[in-house]
Amino acid sequence: MDSEESIPLIDTRPKLQDTDRCLKTRHVLAIWAALGFVCVYALRVNLSVALIAMVKTKGQNITNTTDLDGQCPAPGGNKTTPDKNGDFEWDENLQGIILGSFFYGYIITQIPGGWLAEKFGAKKLFGFGVLCTAVFTLVTPLCARANVYLLIATRIVEGLGEGVTFPAMHAMWGKWAPPLERSKLISFTYAGAQFGTVLSMPLSGLLCDYGFAGGWPSVFYVFGAASCIWFVVWMLVVHDTPAQHPTISLEEKRYIIESIGIEKQGPRPPTPWVKIFTSLPVWAIIVAHFCNNWGFYTLLTCLPKYMKDILKFDMSQNSMLSALPYLTMWVLINFVGVGADYLRYNNIMKTKYVRKMCTALGMCCMSYGSI
Repeated sequence: MDSEESIPLIDTRPKLQDTDRCLKTRHVLAIWAALGFVCVYALRVNLSVALIAMVKTKGQNITNTTDLDGQCPAPGGNKTTPDKNGDFEWDENLQGIILGSFFYGYIITQIPGGWLAEKFGAKKLFGFGVLCTAVFTLVTPLCARANVYLLIATRIVEGLGEGVTFPAMHAMWGKWAPPLERSKLISFTYAGAQFGTVLSMPLSGLLCDYGFAGGWPSVFYVFGAASCIWFVVWMLVVHDTPAQHPTISLEEKRYIIESIGIEKQGPRPPTPWVKIFTSLPVWAIIVAHFCNNWGFYTLLTCLPKYMKDILKFDMSQNSMLSALPYLTMWVLINFVGVGADYLRYNNIMKTKYVRKMCTALGMCCMSYGSI
């Protein structure tokens, strides 16, 4: 399979004939994949908001002068905040462990996720990864009331399920995305993650205040049930490759397969692990991704609690303001994906320079915003 840099531009090679349908089969896949990531991130971040309503907080006197522990004064001047009627008396350290426990499982299945997608199929791996997280989300209120360590174990299992989702989707688009449409299709898919955050944070705040089953438990019931419904549709609609899809047009099937190239049959050569781990570009990508995830997941996990404990916003304001960075990300991801493909398609910039530019701009903007 040729690399993207070695593929001739569209005006210097025979033009492949795509279907003239407005909504193509690969676009339907992108829509359902994006909705899958809406579920993935809704299941991931709901606890960050729900935890605020789950934990008891003692009333304290708030003034307009200097507050304790660097906290801001509450809006409206001098007042005493009322006791919050949460169900659990968990200290700050334990709350941090609960919020971080998801990632203990998440990191374990990242690398084997790619191998599992090749062995069992990306469709099944992605679908059952989301289903695993959804089922354990549904039992989260029960586990929380039973024992805090059972709650932590539940979140770890949820992380195990979601750890395979990104590797599975990489494998899926490797067989579905024409090279000159990859930025657009993949960015649209992963933008679902940001939209899931934008959707789940305000909705979680509303459910905590006005939801059924005591408020905060409804957060887990709603998102868990919605993700189970998505799983059923995903398994019915999506197929691993264009060749396996029963309703794809012959023109689109040929276009995708010929533009990607037919994978060679027979035994694969061994993976060059030594060359991979001694490659400077590989380590540059690892470091960049590590730094990006550090800032991204710090905000994703801790921002709602920071807005409540330090900035003293109420539940509704908290959840809305916490979602704003991800609304911006969702809008920009789609624009940047289309723009990146435009630059590559029209030979304005080479693929590697487009990717370096987008990575550098994204990292600089995030660093500036954090400061």
